[in-house]
Amino acid sequence: MSQHEIRNIAFVGQTGTGKTSLVERLLFESHAINNLGHVEDGDTITDFDDQSIHYQHSVEATPVTLSWRNHQMNFIDTPGQAELLGRTLSIFPAVETSALVLDAGSSINQVSERLFQFAKDQKKCQMVIINKIDQHPDKLLALLEEIEQRFGAQCLPINLPSQKPAEVIDCYFEPNPEQTTLFSGVDEAHELLVDQVVEMDESLMELYLEQGSELTPEQLHDPFEKALRTGHVVPVCFVSSDTGAGCELLLRTLAEIMPMPDEGNPPMLEKNGKQVAIDCDKRDHTVAHVYKVNVDPYMGKLAYVRVFQGEITAGSQLFIGDSSKAFKVGHLYNLQGKKRQEITSAKAGDLCVLVKVDDLAFDSVIHDSHDEDGVQFKTLNFPESMYSLTLKPKKRGDEQKMSDVLAKIAAEDPSLKIEHRTRTNETVLSGRVSSISR
Repeated sequence: MSQHEIRNIAFVGQTGTGKTSLVERLLFESHAINNLGHVEDGDTITDFDDQSIHYQHSVEATPVTLSWRNHQMNFIDTPGQAELLGRTLSIFPAVETSALVLDAGSSINQVSERLFQFAKDQKKCQMVIINKIDQHPDKLLALLEEIEQRFGAQCLPINLPSQKPAEVIDCYFEPNPEQTTLFSGVDEAHELLVDQVVEMDESLMELYLEQGSELTPEQLHDPFEKALRTGHVVPVCFVSSDTGAGCELLLRTLAEIMPMPDEGNPPMLEKNGKQVAIDCDKRDHTVAHVYKVNVDPYMGKLAYVRVFQGEITAGSQLFIGDSSKAFKVGHLYNLQGKKRQEITSAKAGDLCVLVKVDDLAFDSVIHDSHDEDGVQFKTLNFPESMYSLTLKPKKRGDEQKMSDVLAKIAAEDPSLKIEHRTRTNETVLSGRVSSISR
């Protein structure tokens, strides 16, 4: 599939907003799965690991893929616990879009504020999704006002909840002013959004003043993308992961509004302190980045990779960072939760998984030419450690075993820090509280 049909989106937000349930619902609505799983039953696609099932919230950042109207959408479902924030922040380099999911019945907390600001700092296009609209219709207007107050007036609804709880009304693609919303009006919401978008294009602004609000989505596409890149517009969508209300409009928004790989802001790749230009349509000079590492008891080390330029194929000879020694790609996979599908190649815009390459680590840059030696991602700023533990093995002689286990844990959570204090001969593990107490 061409990179023009690919969308990469991270679903982020405070815990309890229904991110996992929403991703599950979108997989179901797009026919990627036949049975709708539920978090409380422990049978969702993304929360498949034992800890996520036990705690009934995501512990890992998990990618999934669906197809909808000739578009390939790669979603990453992320943890919302403050203690697991490092695992969420680490996946931002893999996506163009950050979708902040909020619970219609809850106020915005510090985790959501931090994620919104982090996405802004990472120059990601953003959207806000208000979930569980069927459960709290009386609180929707207050939450929309809170969103505008906390995040800015650029947060504008692209659809609105109907007075009927099972419906969401389109205010952008094919607005019908005769439809009645729970608050505001279709015309008003449409005009506010279009007014904000056309500010990015002077010639379109002149045309808009002549035509009124009759500009088509096709005419608005390029300025809308510019508005997303600059943070001038943050679309707000209303959905219910329980009933499916608004999910069709959400999928259309993701496909037709949110950016393809070459429409988002360029990845923050640097060489000698200067931005590295990336061409998604270029077939040679492969450049990719490891955004997550996991150690599987059966498959060994799994490196989750985003391809930015070129193509990775089974049998490719690739370099890691400045290494002069190439490694050969063996098996290449697409993961759908715990299910893996072997693939022959991954092109620019794709997410994939490489297995059994021990030298790959979080933040590794992979390339096929020494012209890309020295290319690295701009450093991510993880949350400061809040808690530290001094560790020692139960039995003398098990120091190496302990060291191996700690290396595995740190590889999977880049926000953790391991320090050996020579003066006291102590090994200290530091991080957020839950990250090191499990």
